[in-house]
Amino acid sequence: MAKKKSGSVAREPAWDPTLNEEVPRNWNAGHKPRHRLVTIGDSLTHGFQSGSVFHTDVSYPAIIAYELGWLDQFRYPRYDGYGGLPFNIELLLRELERSCGRTVDWWELPLALFRGRQFMDRVEDYWERGAGAAIPSVGTVMHNLSVYGWDLRDALELSAAKCRANLGQAKDDLFKQFVENNSERAALRVYPTTDANADMTLFDAAAALGNETDDGDAGIETLVVFLGANNALRSVIDLKVVWSGEGYNTLGGKGEYTVWRPEHFIEELKLVEEKVKQIKARHVIWCTVPHVTIVPLARGVHTKVAPGSRYFPYYTRPWISDEQFDPTRDPHITADDARAVDSAIDQYNKAITKVVRRARTDEAEPRDWYLLDTAGLLDRLAQRRYIEDPLAQPRWWKPYVLPAELRACDPPLDSRFISSDGTRRDGGGLFSLDGIHPTTVAYGILAQELINVMRIAGVEFKTPNGDPRPDPVLVDFGRLIRHDTLVNTPPAIVDSSLSIMSWADEALDVIRRSLTFDV
Repeated sequence: MAKKKSGSVAREPAWDPTLNEEVPRNWNAGHKPRHRLVTIGDSLTHGFQSGSVFHTDVSYPAIIAYELGWLDQFRYPRYDGYGGLPFNIELLLRELERSCGRTVDWWELPLALFRGRQFMDRVEDYWERGAGAAIPSVGTVMHNLSVYGWDLRDALELSAAKCRANLGQAKDDLFKQFVENNSERAALRVYPTTDANADMTLFDAAAALGNETDDGDAGIETLVVFLGANNALRSVIDLKVVWSGEGYNTLGGKGEYTVWRPEHFIEELKLVEEKVKQIKARHVIWCTVPHVTIVPLARGVHTKVAPGSRYFPYYTRPWISDEQFDPTRDPHITADDARAVDSAIDQYNKAITKVVRRARTDEAEPRDWYLLDTAGLLDRLAQRRYIEDPLAQPRWWKPYVLPAELRACDPPLDSRFISSDGTRRDGGGLFSLDGIHPTTVAYGILAQELINVMRIAGVEFKTPNGDPRPDPVLVDFGRLIRHDTLVNTPPAIVDSSLSIMSWADEALDVIRRSLTFDV
């Protein structure tokens, strides 16, 4: 029998957050945790969408805090100027729509380019020289300890002091209109920036929250750790697979790589595990790494390589049609590349699962740690990989059932790149305009899954009157739909051909601008 290629069999998710391992609940019932929710993560936890971190009030941690009745106490960073950092694609497209209408004809291209450059210049000026350039002096620690673009090494090593040292003197470049060091600027709104706390990492900051006491209240009730996507995500941002090598575990050397070899990821994960053990939290939820090859920024070209395969022969930008695609000219990765990246992520997730299992089965000190298999969640929402191709569905696969409010959306929400028919959304809805990060309602899905795990852990959710909420505790998706401008009224200029996205990427370099964080 021929040996199957590595990654040829889709990994089955871990369905049970406890991994079928019981842990005695021997917490001190006389003390309630001072901090009900703390999160450590990257862009998915920070609240990033459509190329910027902006609406942090509806990030998934903030959604959970709202449902806990604890949003007034939940501390999170804010980025209110010019659509956030580094660059808000939605605001750019709405600016172009105001100037040029629902379509940009060839004679309007000079005006569109002028308006786009104007917007880019205002964003750059605000964050580099305007009000956004001021570094807040904050001594308190945020509850949402997440920074977009960061991988395991960044979380382990970067601090406010190092971010401040990296800023340098920003240049007002007429042609390279990027917010320089935008990730560091964003981080300096996450970290406490006073001298006493300047050397804290994300893990140190969480540990400090765990050590705080006040009238007998101490520690963290639920800690969520969601890191690792950026150890593979650049493979689809750059459409280039460069496996980690020497220097992968250094801040100066890791930038050369787009995917971490599993053995390198595991070495970094061991360090993260030890840091998390030092944080005083009753419950810790670890999230697995989603398969980055599913996101609509990397669209599969033509038909699958074989009946029953998960993979297309090539993956390129979603605005390059099958007919237009030319592998000698257009950016792409191949089916074998995608399979190899997925296989690596499966091994990352196997290692994360082992971390949780070790903690729950530790005879000396069992820990109440849980696993949320976010890779499995995205797999079950994968439109082109599974939903449209029953032959590719593994035996374990079943479609994710959306909450009732989201099932009522017309047309149905799916994982394709979002588009409009000129009056309303006519496709997509789960991913924002950067083709990688969730829309607000999709962040709500992630929040719901974490709430389900928190209820298994015994976390109590309360009504506004202070009474315990009965199960199931459900996210208020009606509220999120009202907040979600992309689901309600996406820019009409984004039609199904995505021609405006193609032009914006070619003329204004929007993908690099919004998804490249070290500029």
